[in-house]
Amino acid sequence: MPDAKIWDKSADHPVCDIDIAVDRFLKIKLQQLYPMAGWLSEETADDAERLGHRYNWSVDPIDGTRDYIAGKTGWCVSIAFLDGDKPILAVLAAPAEDALFSASMGGGAFRNGRKLWASKRQIMKGSRIPADKLFKDDNLLTLVPKPNSIALRMAMVACDAADVLASVRMGNEWDIVAAHLIASEAGAFVSDAYGKAIKYNKFKPIDFGMICCAPALKDDVMERIKPVADRLFA
Repeated sequence: MPDAKIWDKSADHPVCDIDIAVDRFLKIKLQQLYPMAGWLSEETADDAERLGHRYNWSVDPIDGTRDYIAGKTGWCVSIAFLDGDKPILAVLAAPAEDALFSASMGGGAFRNGRKLWASKRQIMKGSRIPADKLFKDDNLLTLVPKPNSIALRMAMVACDAADVLASVRMGNEWDIVAAHLIASEAGAFVSDAYGKAIKYNKFKPIDFGMICCAPALKDDVMERIKPVADRLFA
């Protein structure tokens, strides 16, 4: 990692000056591509003016800042182009992993130009999950390396390097919107923590939880996380 100034944007949420520099660079370049589009980014103050646009950019300049700061590879630049509440173009650039993921609505998903097919696992036992550790109730799962970037974890499902990913935390749209299109175009199931479709470019661009998994696992995943979600969301 190049020398960077690092601070906490909020409790336990580090950011560095490279995040800000990438955000500014992308805003200039992407708005040159489509100047009529609105803008939503983790590192730009939100402006409700975007809600008046049919098309919007949704950007996370560095998703996985912790790994970037630590000199690890599990970070990426996440870019999505939305039509209304749906992403129609998406890119995840992970230069430290020499990977470029892309997708277009109805056009499939790709990694470095190779078409992706998501996990087709049929049973939960043995399913691969990118996580730091397994809890007692999850001991039938198999741990695989976890990048700090949630977008890259979703991309792992898209390229059949993982079978299941689930979150019951409030999350920001920019973290997952590009990876959502990539995973779903590869054939994965993607939803919020309750299995509902996620609509983007909301007034408050946050959602409760996320599921990204092989389609055959979705009912089992929802059954397992619903009690936890109910406790947290109550």
